[in-house]
Amino acid sequence: MHEMGIVSSVLDAVHRVAEKNPGRRPSKVGLRIGEWAGVDLESLRFCFDALAPSEGFRDLDLEIDYRYRQNRCQRCGLEFRVKDYEIQCPSCLSDNTIPAGGEELDIAWVELQE
Repeated sequence: MHEMGIVSSVLDAVHRVAEKNPGRRPSKVGLRIGEWAGVDLESLRFCFDALAPSEGFRDLDLEIDYRYRQNRCQRCGLEFRVKDYEIQCPSCLSDNTIPAGGEELDIAWVELQE
């Protein structure tokens, strides 16, 4: 379960943010996760709920900005959501498209309170 490793890395990053901001405590962390990132969101939340309190973050909330798969048409430039692995451009019907999003796995922000 690599979600445990992801959560561990996120909490390490939150600790670093807290160390750089004495007197303020992290209250929320936001992750940006793409559909192609291969992360099971339920497992991630379970791991977060299990690990955060043991790392000293009893009241830390997790917010996830989920990003769907996106492709960009090489012919007309349209970016579109990929559904059911259909990569054909819905505008010009070209099959010449490339991935343009949905692979994200980032810490988007950490919210601090005084």
